[in-house]
Amino acid sequence: MTTENTAGHLRIAVDIGGTFTDLAILNEKTGELSFGKALSTHGQLVNGIQNTLDSAGAHVEDGGLFLHGSTIAINTLLERNGAKTALLITQGFRDIYEIGRVNRPDAYNLFFSKHEPLIRRSLRFEVPERLLADGTVYRPLDEDAVRALARQLKDEGVDAVAVLLLHSYRNPAHEIRVRDIVREEIPGVFVTASHELSQEYREFERVSTVAANAYVGPRVSAYLGELEEHLDQQGFPGDFYAVQSTGGLFPLDHARRECVRMLESGPAAGVIGAQAICAQLGLGDAIAFDMGGTTAKAGVINDGKPLTSSSALIGGYEKALPIQIPMIDIFEVGTGGGSIARLEVGNALRVGPQSAGSIPGPVCYQRGGTEPTVTDANLLLGRLDEHNFLGGEMLLDKDRAYRAMQTKIGDPLDIDPVRAADGILRIAVTSMSHAVKAVTTERGLDAGSFTMVVYGGAGPLHASAIARELGIRKVLIPFAPGYFSAYGMLFSDLRYDYVRSVFRKLDDVSFEEIEAIYAGMEAEGRAALAQSAVAPESIVIERAADMRYVGQEHAVAVDLPTEFFERQDRGAIKQRFDAVHNVRYGTSAPGEPADLVSLRVTVLGVMRKPPRHAVEEGSAVPPDEALRARKDVYFRSAAGFVATPVYKRHLLRSGNRITGPALVEEHASTTVVQPGDEVLVDAFGNLQISIGSEL
Repeated sequence: MTTENTAGHLRIAVDIGGTFTDLAILNEKTGELSFGKALSTHGQLVNGIQNTLDSAGAHVEDGGLFLHGSTIAINTLLERNGAKTALLITQGFRDIYEIGRVNRPDAYNLFFSKHEPLIRRSLRFEVPERLLADGTVYRPLDEDAVRALARQLKDEGVDAVAVLLLHSYRNPAHEIRVRDIVREEIPGVFVTASHELSQEYREFERVSTVAANAYVGPRVSAYLGELEEHLDQQGFPGDFYAVQSTGGLFPLDHARRECVRMLESGPAAGVIGAQAICAQLGLGDAIAFDMGGTTAKAGVINDGKPLTSSSALIGGYEKALPIQIPMIDIFEVGTGGGSIARLEVGNALRVGPQSAGSIPGPVCYQRGGTEPTVTDANLLLGRLDEHNFLGGEMLLDKDRAYRAMQTKIGDPLDIDPVRAADGILRIAVTSMSHAVKAVTTERGLDAGSFTMVVYGGAGPLHASAIARELGIRKVLIPFAPGYFSAYGMLFSDLRYDYVRSVFRKLDDVSFEEIEAIYAGMEAEGRAALAQSAVAPESIVIERAADMRYVGQEHAVAVDLPTEFFERQDRGAIKQRFDAVHNVRYGTSAPGEPADLVSLRVTVLGVMRKPPRHAVEEGSAVPPDEALRARKDVYFRSAAGFVATPVYKRHLLRSGNRITGPALVEEHASTTVVQPGDEVLVDAFGNLQISIGSEL
C-alpha cells in the first residue's frame, strides 16, 4: 500500500463504543501491532480518542492512514436527538413515510403503536413534479415552487433537508435540481437526495433512508469535521477514512455526505476481523460475536464471507425504520458489561437494555454508578480481578459492588449477593443468545455447526456460557479480543457498492443488457478508487443479484460468479438462486421461473493486510511463568467457589492445553474456561475452546 504522503508509516484504527474507545495501530515498516483503550468521553468524543492515543504512546504525526468507526450515527437515531429535518417529496405522496408498510406484527395487541417518523408531518412538503416508472417525465419540475419551499424552510430554521422524488432511482434529474436549488437558497444546510444513497425501488424504504441520513447528517458531519481538525492540529499528515456498515472503507468527504452508511461501522469491522482469522485458520463458517460495555452483536461468516443484507430495520421489527443500504447482517441486543440489573413489577429481575456506559459506569468503576451491572456481577463471582483490570491501570471497588448488589437486588429478593450476581449473568447469557439465533436459526442456519469467534472486552467472560446455551461445541477467542473491532479495521478494504433495479424475467433477459448495467456500475467503482488518495494493491469486483420466484414480492440476494455471465449460463444462475432460497426459507422451487429484481456490484480496493506472526511453540503444559495466581471463582456447575488457576495469556505458547476451570487474563479481557472445557493454544495464539457438557 502506498499513500500520497509517504512520510507516515502508521495505520491507525479507532473504534468508539458506548463504554470504551479502542485503538489498534499497525506499523507499516515493521509489521508491529500496538493497542490502546480509554473510557469513551460522551459529549466530547474527540477527547476520548486522544486519551486512547495517549494511552498507547501513539503520535499521529507518524500516521499515514487514520481509520475510524463510531456509534454516533446509530445512537443519534436510537436516542432521537438528531437535527431539525424537513422532507421534500413528490406531490401527492406526503404521507408515505408515515404510512409505511402497514405492518402489524402483533395483531391482537390493543396497545400496539407503529413506527414514529424522524420528521414530523408539519415539516414534510410536496414538490410539484412527477416521473413515470421508466424515468420519463410526466410532469415537469416546478422550480419556482421549489425555491419558495426552500425559503420557507429557511424561515423554519431547519438544519437538514431530505429529498425523495418518485422513481428517482430511474432518473435522478429532478432530485439533483431540487437539491441544488435548496443549497442555493439555504447555504450551509445539510441536503441529501435519495438517489445518492439508494438506486433501487421501494419508495417507503428509500424515503426512510434519506430521512435518516438527513436526521443524523449535521451531527455526524460536524463530529467528523471536528476530528479531522483535531488530527490536523496534532500534525497528522495522512488520509482519513471511515468504516462503512459493510466493513469497507470510504473517504471522509463521502462519510460526511452519506453518514447513514456508518450506522454499524464498529460491529462490521469486528466481523471483518473475524473473517480474517477464519481465513488464516481455513475456517469457512463461523459466528462472529462481540460483547462490549453496552451491547452484544452477532454476525455470520458463511463459506468464508460475511453474510450481508441490502437493508436493516432500526429499532426492531415492531417499530422499525428501514435503512436501504448494503450492510453486514448484524443483530444487536442491549446487553453488555455495563448493562444495569434492576427489579421490575413483581420483583422480576431484568438486565439491560439500559447501560451505565462510561459515565457513571458500573458501580465498581468508582465513577458515581449506583446500579449493579453485569461487570459488577463478574467481579463478585471472581471472574474479574479488582487489582488487575486493564492490566492494573484501573482499580475496581469490589466492596462497593457487593453493597450495591445486596441493597438493590439481594435484599429485595431475599438472596445473597453472589446468588444475585449469578442470576444476572444467567439472564444476560440468555439475552445474548438471542442475537446469535437471530443471525443463524432465523436465517435457516444451524448455530451448533458453527465455530463461535468471540471478542469484545466482555465477550470472552461469557463465551462458554453462551455456547452451552446454543449447543455450540467450538469457541475461538482471537488475538486481542478487547480491541478487536479496531483491529478488524486494519483488515478492511476500500469498498464501493452499487445497485440498479431491473425487473426482468431470468428466462427472457438479454445478457448483453445486464452486462452493460454491470459494466456501468463497475466503471463507477473503478473511477471512485482512482480518485482515492490511497492506492490499493489490487481491485476485486463482486457481482450479485436480488432474485425471486415469479409472483413473489420479496427477493433474496444471490452472489453470482462472473463466469456465469461469461458462459451466459441461465441454468447456473437459477440453480444458485434455488440453493440460496432453500437455505433462507427451507424450501425452493427448481421448476418455477425466476425474476431478476436488482443487480448489485461491489468494487473492492484490496489493502495490504497486517501480518500475523506465529507464537512460540511449547509443550502441552503451560510454562510455569504463565500461571499468575490461583483464586476462588464461582461456577454454578460446582455449586460454589472453586480454586481456579489464572493464566497470563501473553506467556502461553502454541500447543499449550488448559482444562477448566481456569481464567486466562490479558490486558483488556478475561476468558472464563468453565469446568469441563478444554483449551488449545493454536499456532497464532488463538484460544480454541472445546465446550464441555457440564452446566
